Amino acid sequence: MTDEVIAKSMAEATIHAPLASIDLTEWVFTLTDSEYQACSKNHIAAAATLTPDGKRMSVNVEHVGNLMVQHYVEDIAERSRCRLVSLSDSIGPDIGSRVKIIVIWSFNADAIDADTTRLTNSVEVRSTPDYLEVLEKRGVPFAKASEVAQQALSAHNAEETPLFAKDIERKALAKRWE
Repeated sequence: MTDEVIAKSMAEATIHAPLASIDLTEWVFTLTDSEYQACSKNHIAAAATLTPDGKRMSVNVEHVGNLMVQHYVEDIAERSRCRLVSLSDSIGPDIGSRVKIIVIWSFNADAIDADTTRLTNSVEVRSTPDYLEVLEKRGVPFAKASEVAQQALSAHNAEETPLFAKDIERKALAKRWE
């Protein structure tokens, strides 16, 4: 029993800009700390760096149920489609409780019409052996942990997705990626 889905969420928002004016991969890897923080009350910090093998990485700190430190490495990096994978640290309920989980963050942009684009933001959280071991030690059933995580993730994604869309829209209309 490893690599099970703990929680999964998808949210959509409208971007009032043409698809051709959007570059999601450039957006995520140039998102400033303050821009990231403006997209959720639970966003704490963000930065971009490179892995030792030269792949781009977005490092995010946020509170989604637990304090999360995510190291998102590019997996799919296209203008209208981006998929990032992170072996993340989940810290909680106290600072001494730290486990690794896998977070897969995907976002797509699809044209609705010539001037409007749909942003789809998806997040999937998967277990690791470390995570399952900690649940077992605490006597927490996987189903209960999954239910709590699902509630937190769904609420977080519902808050951040329209704000991500607004940030992308602002940059697209300013012709940031043309």
